[in-house]
Amino acid sequence: MDHKFEWQEQRMTTPDGVYRTLRAAILDGTVPPGGQLREAHIAADLGISRSPLREALTKLEEEGLVVKFPYRGAFVVEVSAREVAEIDSVRLRVEPYAAELSAEALRGPERPRLLQTVEDLRRAMEKDDIPASIDAHLRFHGLFYELSEHGVLQSLWKGWETKLRLHLSADHRTYSDDPHQLVVEHERLAAVALEGDADAFRQELAAHFPKGLRAQPGDQG
Repeated sequence: MDHKFEWQEQRMTTPDGVYRTLRAAILDGTVPPGGQLREAHIAADLGISRSPLREALTKLEEEGLVVKFPYRGAFVVEVSAREVAEIDSVRLRVEPYAAELSAEALRGPERPRLLQTVEDLRRAMEKDDIPASIDAHLRFHGLFYELSEHGVLQSLWKGWETKLRLHLSADHRTYSDDPHQLVVEHERLAAVALEGDADAFRQELAAHFPKGLRAQPGDQG
């Protein structure tokens, strides 16, 4: 069944306005992974021409949220549970290192940014604003890679972020049965990151991940 698209903000018929409307529909799960984005229906719903719509779809494709197939159309990218589990199994090993490398910056001028992401996550969860909570969630973890000043780590995160975003938009609450607990977990991660304790960070990260990742082969503790 096709979703009825509506403007989520002040009406804008520019490609950027259309892009933000479609992106919001993807990230809040309104259009699920694998769902088709039918140009004719979307253009009719929004009262726009095909030109800004196609530009918006191209931008979403470049971002990794949409895939286009010849003669079939545009579809929301699907990310399997196995793929996310594999990403997280690697994150469990490299994210503590990223946190260790970023510790000095986080204890200094970047400390407010880290704490603000936790506060943003708290407010979003209280409002049940899934897109905003996903943004805060990923900004939190991405900060360690960004501030690590390690090019390989930054490239890894860039490759993972869109897939994790899609997964979270489809099944965000799998990371915690209790929204409050998700905030608490990020508060703990922030605390050990500020302490510069990579081992404690890894333990907290393992507890933060879904249960299936908490006992990967070769893990210790």
